[in-house]
Amino acid sequence: MKRALLSAFALLLQSRGATISEPATGITLSLSSAGGYEIGMQESGWTFGGNIGVPIQNPTQHSGTDSIGPYDEISSQFLQDGRRLIGVRLYRQKPIVLFTLRFLDAGNNTNRFPSFNLYPRGLTRLSYQNGFAKYSFSQTTTDGPLIEFDPQAHTFILSPASTFPVSITSVGDNQDIFSGVSQQIARLPAGFTQQSILVVEGGINRAFETWGHALTDLHRKVRPSNNEDVTLSHLGYWTDNGATYYYHFEPSLGYEGTLLSIRDEFLAKGVPLGYLQLDSWFYPKGPAAYWKDKGAGIYEYVAAPELFPDGLKAFQQRLALPLVTHARWIDPSSPYRSRYRMSNDVSVDPRYWASVMAYLKDAGVTTYEQDWLSSRARTDFNLTDPMLFFDQMAQAASDKSLTMQYCLPLPSHLLQSTQYSNLTTIRISPDRFNPAHWDRFLYGSRFAGALGIWPWADVFFSSETANLLLATLSAGPVGVGDPLGTVDAENLSRSIRKDGVIVKPDASIIPTDRSIQNDSKGLRAPMIASTYTDFGSVKVAYIFTYPRGADLLASFRPQEFGFSGPVFVYNYTSQSGRRIDPEETFSAPISGGYAYFIVTAIGSSGIGLLGDAGQFVSLGRQRIRQVVDAGGVLTLEIAFAQGEDTRSIYGYAPQAPDVVMRTGTAGATLYDPLTGLFRISISGQPGGSAILDLQAQ
Repeated sequence: MKRALLSAFALLLQSRGATISEPATGITLSLSSAGGYEIGMQESGWTFGGNIGVPIQNPTQHSGTDSIGPYDEISSQFLQDGRRLIGVRLYRQKPIVLFTLRFLDAGNNTNRFPSFNLYPRGLTRLSYQNGFAKYSFSQTTTDGPLIEFDPQAHTFILSPASTFPVSITSVGDNQDIFSGVSQQIARLPAGFTQQSILVVEGGINRAFETWGHALTDLHRKVRPSNNEDVTLSHLGYWTDNGATYYYHFEPSLGYEGTLLSIRDEFLAKGVPLGYLQLDSWFYPKGPAAYWKDKGAGIYEYVAAPELFPDGLKAFQQRLALPLVTHARWIDPSSPYRSRYRMSNDVSVDPRYWASVMAYLKDAGVTTYEQDWLSSRARTDFNLTDPMLFFDQMAQAASDKSLTMQYCLPLPSHLLQSTQYSNLTTIRISPDRFNPAHWDRFLYGSRFAGALGIWPWADVFFSSETANLLLATLSAGPVGVGDPLGTVDAENLSRSIRKDGVIVKPDASIIPTDRSIQNDSKGLRAPMIASTYTDFGSVKVAYIFTYPRGADLLASFRPQEFGFSGPVFVYNYTSQSGRRIDPEETFSAPISGGYAYFIVTAIGSSGIGLLGDAGQFVSLGRQRIRQVVDAGGVLTLEIAFAQGEDTRSIYGYAPQAPDVVMRTGTAGATLYDPLTGLFRISISGQPGGSAILDLQAQ
């Protein structure tokens, strides 16, 4: 009897199609026998629908678990220029839909799945295009994600989920939305599989996070920590375009002598470097194999002998710092053209990549930077070579324990990064960081951060406080390119500890939903961008804002940053603040080109801890190891680097707090009853920590 019922159910599926629902997300999927598919979203009331164009065959419904999580799926075959198989997967507890199109037979690339002629119209569109993945509110075709949202910030994101370098998401002439392999690829082989992903969330940034984590989970990328490699953990010195010593050195010192003197100056001023970057000037280029040939490609990927007469390894040993090395495309005159397999202007030969990474590893290099990705450093456009280029690069680097950075990337390169756990950082704004690039950097940070890559702002000078602050808030690299004799150690000390370790937030700084909405309307309101440190019982948000027009008033509500209880908002510039409730609007004028605020939760102790008074990121985990606010007592542990024995802790309290030291010692508590601000000098062992309890009287 049971078998008969199952057979009857199978026949019903075949004749009527199939429907599945996920109660936790309110998403329902229907697939009709005529080839139509429809996805309904209960929370937003949105519907997405399309049609394969031919009847489906033998629809099946099954459940399982993949690297994203448990799911329910409908799959079916159909005939259209050969046998095709489609699958639509709904995930439990997650508002994620995964589409799969598999070519069981080879055929023309004409099957557009998914393709939606039914979807919410009249929404605001955000996408990314071209070099450095520039954001746009007007473009309709992208090799990255397509993001659309309504005035309430209900958001959907549609993007490729595989074969990234040759895939697109596009709004067609008939206004259908399609995601899949670019039709520049005319035919697809038997066994080829393409996947696309749809995410629907309440909130623009929330949608980015759900989408990005789904892609890294799908491809099993281990998302790097914010101190994963030396470029992330320590202050660096850069010699790329915009730095003082880009294709230039002090004539009396030579290139080696100039860079060694730079190292010595930083060390003497108490802000030691963690690494040094060598840009495209360091290797010979063009048919003359000349290091100064800026417009040419790599002749041979070795240190130019006229700059490094004893070789790169000998220089690194004298420098005694890890190196980051830049690479571009391979020149037409290079002997590599005949030695290795090439595709356009780059190599797709594993022997080339093994040789490069072995040379770098032997020379003390820790990170390989591949530049010019949207321009000259590209393969032929086909189904195989782009993946070979990126796969071989990543595998060879991984084999030598090197991390990677992409520079001048296309949006598809950010998506491709989900394949590689050793791709840790990415340049997503133009050369030489400055306020004109801040918008692009923050929107790029939103894109990169969703995919588990730390954004690199690019080089600036140590005296540029706003650039230094924003780079620190990115939680990515912090790198400067000052001329000899000009290093601003006092300014840098607000970003780093005495050992050069960057004190940074938990996540990359990103625009708020409200700023994205304002920008999409062309309002030219001040940018409000935020990041945070979250210890659970204690959370602090770091708010960076700057004007883009005549409006010079920064305004925000703490609940925008996830606060549900009272907070203290501290103006870093004016060194003032006030206690407010999370739904209240805080406003302050912007002067000097930017403003910076620290918003801290007031817990059961009644204290709003601001953290280390000497650091931009005052509760960064590299300085404040742990904070617990429970039972009316706030307990924190402060880390001291080598060379440090005293730090100043500050915050808000309704009365001067009592201090009980578990380890270390405390100076007198300074308290201002008018502002509620307190400050305490805490001492401990260099390289150790101090633990203390604070309690409001």
